[in-house]
Amino acid sequence: MGDNLAASGADDELARLLAVQAGQLLLALRDEKGYADPAALRAGGDRAAHEYLIDALARYRPADAVLSEESGTEWRRRDGRVWIVDPLDGTREFAEQGRSDWAVHVARWERGRPMAGAVALPARGEVLTTGDAHRPTPSGGKLRMAVSRSRPPAFTGELAGALDAETRPMGSAGVKIASVVLGETDLYVHAGGQYEWDSAAPVAVALDAGLHASRIDGSPLVYNRDGAWLPDLVVCHRRDADHVLAEIDRIVRGERGMNRCE
Repeated sequence: MGDNLAASGADDELARLLAVQAGQLLLALRDEKGYADPAALRAGGDRAAHEYLIDALARYRPADAVLSEESGTEWRRRDGRVWIVDPLDGTREFAEQGRSDWAVHVARWERGRPMAGAVALPARGEVLTTGDAHRPTPSGGKLRMAVSRSRPPAFTGELAGALDAETRPMGSAGVKIASVVLGETDLYVHAGGQYEWDSAAPVAVALDAGLHASRIDGSPLVYNRDGAWLPDLVVCHRRDADHVLAEIDRIVRGERGMNRCE
């Protein structure tokens, strides 16, 4: 990585480089350690990628705040420039032989707006970055919906039925959003609660690619808030957003009605 990145405003390039290099570190660690002790591999991967990203950001963007899954909110500065990173999104998949559905997230947000972001898919040799001018094309047929392979909530099952959507199980949140950006699926909805680092980078990339990204009630996704909890989100093509949000609203209102009757 060239020192010119420290002086330039090329945060897209810096996000890409950091995500790619953290991913290469994770691939090397996985090759070295193997899969005999998945818990140790997951912990070691999280720690190694976190330390690399924190050290690199301290070197190249020393005035910026950092929010990371591994360090929590201790380095966040309210309303300023903040890098939101997930050193290893999809630790379960990372520690399973043959799985490629895990990611590295690096994003910069400022005053509620995404300024730069990169999602590396190291085991696939791919990286998505803001500024790539990538524009996914809707399938034109039955909607394809990215869902969790290990913890599919009842909500998304009901939504898939309402939309007559085909479900595509896969691993990490970053991979699911990346699948929409890459045109492999048409939407991803999560209503079970996540943290900001789970989606900040992929949402930045999705918005830059011209996709719709919001809370499930249609309100904007806002990052660098008090705490790091982000209850829900939806990412889809803009042409489908009104229909998807309307079906979500119908399901949510129905659930509230049932709760009142219990």
